[in-house]
Amino acid sequence: MFKKAAEAKSHQRLSGADRKKLRRTVQNRFSLLTDELLDAILPPKVEITVSKFQNRVLVYSIEGGCPMFFDIDGRGNEILPTVFALWEAPEMLPSFMLKGGEVSRYVLGGADLMFPGILIPPEGFPSFSAGEIWSVKVPGNAAPIAVGFTTMSSEEGLKAGLRGKALRIAHYYRDFLWESAEGHYVPNAGFWEDVVMEDPAFLASGSGEEVSDALAGQQTSTGNEEDESALETASTSATDAKNGTEEDIVGSMNEVNLGDDISANEANTEKQNPLSTEEVDALLDKCLLQALHTTLKEKDLPLPGSTLWANHVLPCRPPGITLDIKKSSHKKLSKWLQSKASAGMITVKEDKHKKEIVLISVNRRHPDYSSFKPEKKKAEVSESSVASSTAKPQSDKMLEIIEVYKPSIHNSAIFASVGEDKGKLYTASEASDVVFKYIEKENLVKPTNKSMVVLDPILCDALFKGAIKKGSAYPSEIHKKDVGSTFIGRMQPHQVVMRGGCEPVVRKGGIKPVQIMTERRQGNKKVTKVSGIETFLMDPDSFGSELQKKFACSTSVNELPGKKGYEVLIQGGVIEDVARYMVEHYGVPKRYIEVLDKTRK
Repeated sequence: MFKKAAEAKSHQRLSGADRKKLRRTVQNRFSLLTDELLDAILPPKVEITVSKFQNRVLVYSIEGGCPMFFDIDGRGNEILPTVFALWEAPEMLPSFMLKGGEVSRYVLGGADLMFPGILIPPEGFPSFSAGEIWSVKVPGNAAPIAVGFTTMSSEEGLKAGLRGKALRIAHYYRDFLWESAEGHYVPNAGFWEDVVMEDPAFLASGSGEEVSDALAGQQTSTGNEEDESALETASTSATDAKNGTEEDIVGSMNEVNLGDDISANEANTEKQNPLSTEEVDALLDKCLLQALHTTLKEKDLPLPGSTLWANHVLPCRPPGITLDIKKSSHKKLSKWLQSKASAGMITVKEDKHKKEIVLISVNRRHPDYSSFKPEKKKAEVSESSVASSTAKPQSDKMLEIIEVYKPSIHNSAIFASVGEDKGKLYTASEASDVVFKYIEKENLVKPTNKSMVVLDPILCDALFKGAIKKGSAYPSEIHKKDVGSTFIGRMQPHQVVMRGGCEPVVRKGGIKPVQIMTERRQGNKKVTKVSGIETFLMDPDSFGSELQKKFACSTSVNELPGKKGYEVLIQGGVIEDVARYMVEHYGVPKRYIEVLDKTRK
């Protein structure tokens, strides 16, 4: 699932209520997790951040530390622990034991776990149901290396002769999610490094082609059934990882991509001499300058050093290069940032409560910053354009809804002050950039506390005029993290609705949902009525024809009496089938579908 690198859309702290809700969700989902282990994984008084990705995946991390849980659907229904959490509490999940390093090699390469690769304990094969969360371990180590969902029950597996896929891996050691915590404290690192990481077979990983080559060279020397079974397991796993990507949990991350691990395109990199200390220092400085120019914005400051490292510095490293702070002359992240502060490029301070270095400001007039020319990632652009062109025929019917905002009478003065168009539509990120551009222009950041913004009359009116009760005093300053959301909340919301072959449509305010209703007519006959599909750029006649073929029933399209739009009438009670069809084939989000079954008593 995390085979391919992806940047998070947003990062924010959880409120106290949300932290408690997360703890309750985790405790209810994992019955083996005790209160003591839960406190170790999610300490009650420690800040927790949530990162949201494009595919709705949410990642919960200890602020300044490691990611502990990730939520696949973003709704709490499919929340799983990371390997970091499992290292703290290995017993929170049942686990499959691998037959050895030869099998784990392919699991760490991104392949799913096959039944022949599981070591059957003396007490017999464990009992489980399909869809359960299990971890994966190697012999001699209590620390799991992967976590995922069972693809079938143990009874089904035994009927199949313990052949086929047993566990669909969602996250494993050394994938992108694990790398996002590089430079942080790693739980049980000593035990992990000592027991497992010295095994060269365990560390080996490769692409599907390398797996095939390795197997081709080993099959001739295999003499017993167990080895042949392990090789067949690895071969089948590698094939599934390479060709069966459509079965992955998240489609947008289903390509076999091992990041900084050994791959077919990066084999030469590993054969070269490792970087010297001076080269690592130079690479660190280059990645920092690239991040300061491209990804780090003033509104992000102040920023914990660990977040700067994971979300800004690491993504700027060259492809195929592992960036390790320990191999530099500084050895530690805090010492490296302090050296940059001593040179005058940045300003940092130490958070004594969290014992972490914090980036306060950036000196964009520094000679090193001014002379640096950021690189454009042409490869990524071309790759994304190729992917989009390849996926275009499949996404002609898929829907895209973008929330945009228009300046209102409250904050139009801010846009005028920085020379922005008051009649234009802005995304949330663009609107937030506008207000911070004004703050920088007017120098409103509080000198004694860089995380606070002083409110001048124009900014105060834009954020609070008309929203403060009469008799109450207007605030004189606001926290940086609250500026963007407050400013956007004062703008006029709009929605841009786009579909493959249609012109984009801008709709003011919220979007009215599709209404699907089933009722009885002429005795016991049922009919299903669908209205409001024009909002989502769906043609009623075409939609009705598709449903007629799909459900083998008669359909008709009629104008809504006294209203604009059309109603699709389907013979039969197919309310759930229609809703599912709209989600799967037209991409209409579930939150925009209202269903009402009047036939139920």
